[in-house]
Amino acid sequence: MSKGTSSITYPVGGEIEFVCASQSHQRRPSATRISNVSLEDITSTLLKTEQVAAEWLQLVAKVFWKGGSTFDAWLNASSAQIAQVLLTFPYSFAQMGLASGMAFMLLYGLLGCWSSYTMTCLYADYRKLKEMQNVTFEHHTIQWYEVLDGLLGPWWKAAGLIFNGALLFCTATIQLIACGSTVYYIGDDLDKRSWTLIFGACCSLSILIPTAHNYRMWSFAGIIMTTYTAWYLALASLSIKREPSVTHHGPVSTEEYFTGATNFLYAFGGHAVTIEIMDAMWEPKKFKSVYVYAIAYVLLILLIPSAVTVYLRFGDKMLINPNAFAVLPKTKFRDAAVILMVIHQFIEFGLLAIPIYIIWEKFLGVHHKQCYIMKVIARVPVILGIWFVALMIPFFGPINSIVGSFLTSSSIYILPCAAHITYYGMRASRSGSAEPHSWIGAYYLNLGTIAWVLIVGVGFGAWASIQNMKKEIDTFGLFAKCYQCDQEP
Repeated sequence: MSKGTSSITYPVGGEIEFVCASQSHQRRPSATRISNVSLEDITSTLLKTEQVAAEWLQLVAKVFWKGGSTFDAWLNASSAQIAQVLLTFPYSFAQMGLASGMAFMLLYGLLGCWSSYTMTCLYADYRKLKEMQNVTFEHHTIQWYEVLDGLLGPWWKAAGLIFNGALLFCTATIQLIACGSTVYYIGDDLDKRSWTLIFGACCSLSILIPTAHNYRMWSFAGIIMTTYTAWYLALASLSIKREPSVTHHGPVSTEEYFTGATNFLYAFGGHAVTIEIMDAMWEPKKFKSVYVYAIAYVLLILLIPSAVTVYLRFGDKMLINPNAFAVLPKTKFRDAAVILMVIHQFIEFGLLAIPIYIIWEKFLGVHHKQCYIMKVIARVPVILGIWFVALMIPFFGPINSIVGSFLTSSSIYILPCAAHITYYGMRASRSGSAEPHSWIGAYYLNLGTIAWVLIVGVGFGAWASIQNMKKEIDTFGLFAKCYQCDQEP
């Protein structure tokens, strides 16, 4: 550079020279020269841009897609715990009466917490045992039947696989039935069977979701939707003037009473996916408190305010309306609640279906394959089976009690408590437990839970639910086109 000039150099590689008069300080016309940008600089800029984009994608995935925190577990547990049963609780109160309904709801909430705790203890010991054997679970989702197999042997594995697999299958089917039943209240131009066909196609998208790790955004949305729906039911019922003719007779028959009781038992069976949710956590040991918080939220914020107010306002009218939306006037707020509830039922369908998909993947031997497309294709028969059963038995309400009496009772209450007694009955198991607890207290709690559920749930509940289901089949038949449509506004 010559004397009397000043220079500014930029990082892109170009140099711009400003030529100034050194004696008179008068500016002459500027002369500029821009050098060519090198190929290395372009490559460096592109790499930096790509790195920034990748960091943003990772951030978006971390916020909306990948979750393993305690909060994520609470979202998943709460979302799985409550969906369409929110709409059937007023129906169950009409079958049982308010006092009995409240007592059974609280009882099964507590029993559900205890049962979930026993599963947590068994999972922790199973994981500890496998880690001592240098087994890694990097690309493996632990499931309930595997825990039973690892701790107690193949017969327990078979029981867990049959009961838990059937429960998840039937509960996912109920979510699909509920979608068709619920959306009918804002779209009665189509019958419920047609809506079930449509939502079956929508729910088939769940085969694209790999594991519960990837459910953060959906579960968060589900909590918002059920909270809105619950408080819409409560406030809408309070805003309607109570008619003098409304009656609250309580239980009208033994059959109705135990059918309602079994629906409460079914409602707190959401921990059919306990092991999968726990396995998706970064710190699985914290799940035992997570489930208690989930039950507290569901009971105090969602179920009690909505179910009690709807039942008190409409009384025995709920006996012929298993879906609470049927008794509320059509408004934009009800339409919003219907839409949000349907979306949440779709979300919960995926949360319940994922464990079934994984069981099926393991059966076919593709679970540990790295090919994502292969796993998606393998899941197709499962969704088709759920779709078919939902069309064949569209009895929203009564089917909850059937599933509750046979499958929820066995899989969620009896089997975990019996497994806990059997495994921790061995002194070596107690001394090496990853979750130390009082054996005597746990033993009697397990015995009490098993005895109660066997007598009330499986015994009286199964009898009442079968009688109720027979009436529905005799009245509407299988593959009913529009179940109870003639009773709805």
